[in-house]
Amino acid sequence: MIKDSPNPPDPETEKSARPAHRPSPIFTISPNVNSETLLVHACETLASANVMATELSSSLTGPTCNLVLGIQQMIVLAELSVNRLLDHLDPQQ
Repeated sequence: MIKDSPNPPDPETEKSARPAHRPSPIFTISPNVNSETLLVHACETLASANVMATELSSSLTGPTCNLVLGIQQMIVLAELSVNRLLDHLDPQQ
């Protein structure tokens, strides 16, 4: 009997055919930077993005403003998550 469709590709052959992904070394983080330092920088970056999105939304109207406010809300949620992680790493009394 003749099949209508070919056999699916072999997963092992497919994995070996792909070149290994190597990130660009242009922007790298030193491997000896600790997690707390990375989280602090992430928190500061998110806080800056929050301010930028808030400022941008004040100059927009309608659906575009709503879109930017939605992005700003996602930034705030990410910032809260990072802050919670920082609190667990170094509980303040």
